[in-house]
Amino acid sequence: MLVLLVAVAGSSSPTASGAHRQKARKAEPSHPWTQVGRASWYGRRFQGQPTASGEPFDRTLLTCAHPTLPIGSLVKVTNLDNHRSIMVRVNDRGPIVPGRIVDLSYAAAHALGFRREGLAHVRLERVQGAELAQVDWPGMHSEAEAAGGR
Repeated sequence: MLVLLVAVAGSSSPTASGAHRQKARKAEPSHPWTQVGRASWYGRRFQGQPTASGEPFDRTLLTCAHPTLPIGSLVKVTNLDNHRSIMVRVNDRGPIVPGRIVDLSYAAAHALGFRREGLAHVRLERVQGAELAQVDWPGMHSEAEAAGGR
């Protein structure tokens, strides 16, 4: 009788079922996209020029140029020298200078504390699913007003 109970209890354990193995496969960690390297900034000379997104460059917005991230992606940028972080939106392609991973707007460089130096050691982290937020999207307020929003 005791043997029968042990056999029944053992066959109903979660490790013996296929459901447990499926849960383990679904729990695989996703690895967020990150990149570490040198950042520079661009400003007055490019003010008003068209970016790869089609919008005019505005050095007062928190935007950046990146060679491969999709236009509209949001990226957390951390200055690894002073640990300041901000969010920027990719709206252009670049940088053109070899050895750099991103060109930030003047406003972004100022917020990160490297406007005077011109270069900084940074970490980029793509924020998944955040593209709908569209930080500092040009014309956002005027479009909402035209649609009747406040």
